[in-house]
Amino acid sequence: MTALKKYQRLEASGLWRPSPDDQRREVIVSIGDATLTISDLNDRALAHWSLAAIERLNPGALPAIFHPDGDPGETLELAADEAEMIDAIERLRRAIARARPQQGRLRRSIMLTTMAILVGLAVFWLPDALRRQAVGLVPPATRQEIGTALLQRIRRVAGRPCQLPEATGPLQRLARRTGAAQLVVLREGIAETLLLPGGVILLNRSLVEGYEDPAVVAGYILAERARASHVDPLRALLDKAGLIETVRLLTTGALTRAALDRYAETILARPRPGVPEGPLLALFAAAAIPSTPYAKARGSEGEPMPALIEADPMAGRPFAPVLPDSDWVRLQNICL
Repeated sequence: MTALKKYQRLEASGLWRPSPDDQRREVIVSIGDATLTISDLNDRALAHWSLAAIERLNPGALPAIFHPDGDPGETLELAADEAEMIDAIERLRRAIARARPQQGRLRRSIMLTTMAILVGLAVFWLPDALRRQAVGLVPPATRQEIGTALLQRIRRVAGRPCQLPEATGPLQRLARRTGAAQLVVLREGIAETLLLPGGVILLNRSLVEGYEDPAVVAGYILAERARASHVDPLRALLDKAGLIETVRLLTTGALTRAALDRYAETILARPRPGVPEGPLLALFAAAAIPSTPYAKARGSEGEPMPALIEADPMAGRPFAPVLPDSDWVRLQNICL
């Protein structure tokens, strides 16, 4: 410390008393490396006070009276004519006080840091953690209820699903062949397909009316299932619904109609994300459905998928038709 080196050769005389019951005695005071040394007139050390633990009993008054921190009974009195020593001790006390960690500042710093961490957790970690928990805890029955309720809200935008008694059986058989929980055909509102919580897959009528091979619509259904393996449809719904709705789902098992309406209005207009070809080919193989018809249909729409043709799991292998011709004809008329 620069100030300490400046005062290391400074000496002064003073009156020292080791306790209130003792007589004051004349001493020589000097400043050492880290201590204030009190010696008798024969240069024998009587006491060593830590420079970091010196307190003044009468700030601003003279003669100046100092004592070790925690022991006001031991005192050192410096007269007014020892102003240089008094000033040196005061300067060193102030310098040490500035270098010492301030408890108030430390507390404020800890509080601000803690608050920042809590705010960060609340903003960035908590919502995502709650959504993950909700997706993991919601039972299948509740998912189906949410999917059914969401379908009712989608009907407000897309209209009533296509229903033809003769096509009900073929639609159910197509669902079983492709591993879908339920298929619903809509006249409008969605471009291709959409998977709802609970396993309900919505199909645009063009997918059953526009192709001769039912393997094409089967491919669209499998692609929607492949998307769900990466983004759970319930998670997508909660991402849009927000934290409050997520908490409501965890506590009540339901979402508000307003949250379902907001999601229905946005999801129908949102383009569907791409599908990794590896997981999609695995679904084609599991369902024993050729991937080539779907890949060629996507290619004709400007989205070539050569891997689905080259690695078609059913190429050169016998397989049952996705649907009998009679079923496919009935299904193509479902929206009439």
